[in-house]
Amino acid sequence: MADDRKRIAIIGAGISGLLACKYALSKGFHPTVFEAQNGVGGLWNKTLSTTKLQTPRTIFRFSDLPWPDSVTVEFPSHDQVLGYLRAYAHHFGLSKHIKFNTKVLSINYKGVSEEGMEAWSLCGGKWEVEVSTAGGSSARSEVYEADFVVLCLGKYSDVPHIPEFPPGKGPEAFQGRVIHSMEYSDLEAEEAKELVKGKKVAVVGFQKQALETAMLCSEINGAIGLLTGKENPCRVLYRTEHWNIPDFQAWSFPLAKLYFNRFAELLIHKPGEGLFLRLLATILSPIRWAISKFVESDIKHRHQLAKHGMVPKHSFLQAITTCLVSTVPEQFYDRVVDGSIVLKKAPSFSFCEEGIEVEDDENSVLETDVVILATGFNGEKKLQDIFGSESFREIIAGDPNAVVPLYRGCIPPRIPQLAVLGYSESFNNLFTSEMRSRWLAELLAGKFKLPAIREMEEDAAEWDAYLKEYGGEFCKRSSVSAIHIWHNDQLCVDMGWKPRRKNGLWAELFEPYGPMDYVSP
Repeated sequence: MADDRKRIAIIGAGISGLLACKYALSKGFHPTVFEAQNGVGGLWNKTLSTTKLQTPRTIFRFSDLPWPDSVTVEFPSHDQVLGYLRAYAHHFGLSKHIKFNTKVLSINYKGVSEEGMEAWSLCGGKWEVEVSTAGGSSARSEVYEADFVVLCLGKYSDVPHIPEFPPGKGPEAFQGRVIHSMEYSDLEAEEAKELVKGKKVAVVGFQKQALETAMLCSEINGAIGLLTGKENPCRVLYRTEHWNIPDFQAWSFPLAKLYFNRFAELLIHKPGEGLFLRLLATILSPIRWAISKFVESDIKHRHQLAKHGMVPKHSFLQAITTCLVSTVPEQFYDRVVDGSIVLKKAPSFSFCEEGIEVEDDENSVLETDVVILATGFNGEKKLQDIFGSESFREIIAGDPNAVVPLYRGCIPPRIPQLAVLGYSESFNNLFTSEMRSRWLAELLAGKFKLPAIREMEEDAAEWDAYLKEYGGEFCKRSSVSAIHIWHNDQLCVDMGWKPRRKNGLWAELFEPYGPMDYVSP
């Protein structure tokens, strides 16, 4: 790519955006990062003050910047994670390439017609990036031109998923306050406290943000064992039970050694595998089943799930395949036992004047003052809305019954000169985004070329089939978690790196892979 083809627009200064910027700079490109907030960190700028990292610090790290010596806990706090991301930006001088308080309104491609494009292109046209920049009491719009765009929008912010309700049964029927967990996280600590203090609170959902929100509400309304906590318990309404883990061990055995090594991946049918690996995965499938049951038994025992009626119907393998595993906040189930958190299964619900109508066998009405919807985000819509072209919006959405079609987890085959980082997840999103950022930088530097559009689409379809096979009802969640080494092998082969990174057969098969295995090519 010639010098005048090196302008790269990166949208978002979260983890993926910082990595994309750093590795673009390492190849001599000229990146500009557009960030709507006033600092780096992305989602970590908008979390509850009590939020902690869910992945152990030892593997959630940049390959070229260790955590500071002052951080010694296994699961660092919100402030410590944000401090680490800021340190990364400072260490590599990234902030001078970031335009803060600058919201991207839309991106529009100017080049080969969308209908006439026969091959994915690196330099067939240009992107126009329309932004709105905050400036005191007024905002101004500008248009930037770029040769390549990297979308680092994140999946868990900005566009909340709000359940649909029958006419007259939505939040408008309720006399109290309804707020999404995104909005609740944005409140200042004192304001968040006052909103729920002394109130009957209901949290809807049972993933990470729901658990953390419920814990915070129970703390505000009284610690474990205190009468105030029992008078105003935080109700958690959930539709599906999940395998939420206490830590990264099962019966004192590290989960990383059960799921994040090559042997574990030999037990699974992988996209693009040959006949030998397919036969091997079939033969070894009983071990795959046994490992899942081993982990499930530990979670059920430690959380007393049967006692609480919280045993999931799906397997732990399904959960880890689709990144539907959260770390339960410390003492969460103690508070369930104590009564300051009350779990309530709600296959569906609606609102009434007094609170929430739960549509179950009892059709009960829960008197409520505040409802916090921890019902997730619409990451797909967030991706679609950034495009000015309706055609590109349809392309990025893909088949409604399939995951977003991304080659190598980041290239939409029919949208030229554009990549998406941070959408397809893993057990360690920082690790995955760093590998993809390095891969993308090598692609832009001309180290390798992409295959034909049809081949990329066929590869994306194989990954979709894999998720359908192992993800079950959650197969729409784009994830490489259970076969992240296989995914990294593909990236390494593309870049001309050696995919086998360990010393010795035993280590190669049974030792977990992490960021430090890929420090150098």
